[in-house]
Amino acid sequence: MTDVSHSERPMYEAACHCGTVRFSLQLTDEFRTVRRCNCSYCRMRGAVAVSANLEDIRVSQGEESLTLYQFNTGEAKHYFCSKCGIYTFHQRRSSPNQYGVNVACIEGMSPFDFNEVPVNEGTTHPKDRIGGGSAIAGWLRYESNPDVSQH
Repeated sequence: MTDVSHSERPMYEAACHCGTVRFSLQLTDEFRTVRRCNCSYCRMRGAVAVSANLEDIRVSQGEESLTLYQFNTGEAKHYFCSKCGIYTFHQRRSSPNQYGVNVACIEGMSPFDFNEVPVNEGTTHPKDRIGGGSAIAGWLRYESNPDVSQH
């Protein structure tokens, strides 16, 4: 993690698709933490996530509309909007002091802003892997089509 003081990190605004849930956040290391995961849940969810410390996310609207989903060990806490169904953020099992935040919820951001996103090996969780630690399963790559108008 880069040694950047809390006050020097930019504040981002974020929301679910329908705007019911709104939150602000500061990222742990800007967008250098961008990643996906190939565990059973993340494969189906399909979101690109970035990292924020637990204390660096503040829900300003719609906290009562956040729905919690937990599975398997029940350690990770996945939150999504009960109105539009969009995954907003989750408290990580691998790093319980952090949230993974859906980059698409951050104002002005898209998962397609990244040419390459590492995909963490999650079919065997790092906490369940002999020796622990994360491993890269592969990369998602995006290249825009120059023949399609970008409006």
